[in-house]
Amino acid sequence: MPTKVCLIPGDGIGPEVTRATTRILEAAGADIDWVELVAGAGAARGGGDLLPRETLDAIDAYRIALKGPLTTPVGKGHASLNVRLRKEFDLFAAVRPVRSLPGIETRFSDVEIVVIRENTEGLYSGLEHEVIPDVIESLKITTRRGCERIARFAFAYAKERGRRKITLFHKANILKLSDGLFMRVAREVHQAEAPELEYEEMIIDAGCMAIVKDPTRFDMLLMENYNGDVVSDLCAGLVGGLGVVPGANIGVDCAIFEAVHGSAPDIAGRNKANPLALLMSGVMMLNHIGRRDVAERVKRAYNAVLAGRDPASLTPDIGGRGGTTDFAEAVCNAL
Repeated sequence: MPTKVCLIPGDGIGPEVTRATTRILEAAGADIDWVELVAGAGAARGGGDLLPRETLDAIDAYRIALKGPLTTPVGKGHASLNVRLRKEFDLFAAVRPVRSLPGIETRFSDVEIVVIRENTEGLYSGLEHEVIPDVIESLKITTRRGCERIARFAFAYAKERGRRKITLFHKANILKLSDGLFMRVAREVHQAEAPELEYEEMIIDAGCMAIVKDPTRFDMLLMENYNGDVVSDLCAGLVGGLGVVPGANIGVDCAIFEAVHGSAPDIAGRNKANPLALLMSGVMMLNHIGRRDVAERVKRAYNAVLAGRDPASLTPDIGGRGGTTDFAEAVCNAL
């Protein structure tokens, strides 16, 4: 039977990269029954909620979704819809695999890092208020439960996938209580559940310097919410940017896979957007639902297109002169 998967095209370039991705997955034989939903600008145009109840109910029913980018206003406007989704379905683990891709030249050629980020607490709890005019207080929430479950997720992920080492980034030299708790709990989980894995801790500023000097020394990174948001984008820059890395938000029995880049309204509708990030997220989704054979086929196909370096098949951001549909066509042909 086909697997029902919720599909949220998103804003800006979202519908274009979503169409390209679903076309490729269907060509690969993914056997998915897409349940298309609205969120973001598309929902607002109809005069409704940016995240309609119908969309939330469908995700609640099917427990899996593939999502394009949703616009988040900077410094004003509505709260992040991405954060709302993570809180709504308790998607506590953000997973961001970052690896060097064939044909995409960067300063480093052999990067393979997985960033695991706690996804529901920290500063992104959204608890901030104005104490007096022009004095803002933001609260960083850290709980033992939150620390424990993301640490367990990270060490289980490492063992299941044959990873060798986890490095925890923290700022416990300053944030002695919050990051201190995160660090202590991770040590406990390491000793109790995965003592055979190598484990180390680094103050985050020193860790970022070490990443840009030699990212090959890192295998998996574990950190709290805000730090993970920043560092995962830093790592994306090592391999070509947010357009070439996937993302997943995973809970106990629900998962949303997403393009982690923005909605790029300046190129929306111009057939210039690179669908690779969402396609790679689709591959993560296929692995999650047990379609590993199809996932591997798609991965081999897009690797072949990237390695071929045909400018007509690649989008401008990765050195080509083609468009979204050209890349999708090339991947389908490679399949």
